[in-house]
Amino acid sequence: MPRTVLDRDDAVRALAGVFRRRGFESGSLSVIQQETGIGRGSLYHFFPDGKADMARAVLAQVRGWFDEQVFEPLRTAGDAGEAVARMTQVVEEYFVSRDRVCLFAAMTLGEEQETFAREVRAYFADWVGVLTETLHRGGISGPDAADLAVDAVAAIQGGLIMTRALDDDAVFTGIVARTGRRLHAVLS
Repeated sequence: MPRTVLDRDDAVRALAGVFRRRGFESGSLSVIQQETGIGRGSLYHFFPDGKADMARAVLAQVRGWFDEQVFEPLRTAGDAGEAVARMTQVVEEYFVSRDRVCLFAAMTLGEEQETFAREVRAYFADWVGVLTETLHRGGISGPDAADLAVDAVAAIQGGLIMTRALDDDAVFTGIVARTGRRLHAVLS
């Protein structure tokens, strides 16, 4: 029996779980209906352009969370060290609580990667960019700040892959903690 969906945001949250578990390509409309409990009519009401529209809505919701919880605090923090500490804490909590999957990274897999390329590039470029700015404000030279930011984001993303492969959250929490300590060391 289809579940009652109050609004589009409810549907987006349910869809995020399907895309985290199955990815975009394996999340057929039948699977989406079954796993979310949302009927076909409701899905097309909220997402008239189909599955790609659903995925874009999920990415927009995730992006909104990162804008609010990660990017904006990095952008506006007066103390770079505190900003980095907050970033590592909220990023760790976010990914551990969401099945250790980065939906933006997941959308780069498979034949549909070009469908979401613009959103994925913007997400990673913005994360690296705002972290670079924060490190620069903390006294790190421009090129070094950019290298450290790329390495930090890459370590976090790689940590997600390792954590899923080993089925051990401690791997991710350790990688995030070490990444934070490395950034703090150069800011001190």
